[in-house]
Amino acid sequence: MLQSFLHPDLIEAGCDEAGRGCLAGPVYAAAVILPKDYQNEILNDSKQLSEKNRNELRHIIEKDALTFSVAFCTPKRIDKINILNASFEAMNKAVNNLKLKPEMLLIDGNRFKTTGDIPYECIIKGDGKFLSIAAASILAKTYRDEYMEKIALEFPDYAWSSNKGYPTKAHRNAIQLHGATKYHRQSFRLLPDPVQGKLF
Repeated sequence: MLQSFLHPDLIEAGCDEAGRGCLAGPVYAAAVILPKDYQNEILNDSKQLSEKNRNELRHIIEKDALTFSVAFCTPKRIDKINILNASFEAMNKAVNNLKLKPEMLLIDGNRFKTTGDIPYECIIKGDGKFLSIAAASILAKTYRDEYMEKIALEFPDYAWSSNKGYPTKAHRNAIQLHGATKYHRQSFRLLPDPVQGKLF
C-alpha cells in the first residue's frame, strides 16, 4: 500500500495533473487532503488502474477526503503561457480552492512554481508512492476524461472519447483530414513536419 504521509505533523495536500501531453483539451489538476490514518489498498497511480477502478475510486476519494479541489487551464491559456506554466497554474488554482489550508504540498514530478506561501516538496513518481498524490492523479484524470468525452460529441471525428486528446495515430489522421478545432492546442506540434504548416 502507498504511504499515508511524508510529514506526520503537517496537513499535507497531494497534487497532480492530467493531460500535459495531449494535443487537445485543457490540462487538469487536483489537490487532495486525506485523513492522516487513511488507508486504501486499491488506491494507486491513475495510470496503473483500469478506467472502471478509477471511476469507482473517484467517488470513494470525494467521500473520504477532508477536502479536495479540481481545476484546469484551457487550450488558449496553454498556448499563451505554455503547458508547463499552465500545469503549475491549474495546480495552484486547485490548492487555493481547498476548504482547508494545507501546511505542505506533495507535488508529483520534479518541478513546481508556487504562487502562494505553502511549502512544497516535489516527488518523482509520487503518484505511485503517496496516497494523497495518487488520489489527486485519479481526480485530475477522471474529471479530464469526462470533459473530453463531452466535447467528443461536438467533434466526433477525432475519437476523443477513446484517445482523450492524446497524440494517437487516429487523432493525428483526423487532424490531417479535418484540420484543428477550437479545442486543439495551437502551440503544439499537431502533425509532424512538413504537414504542420498546412493546418491553419
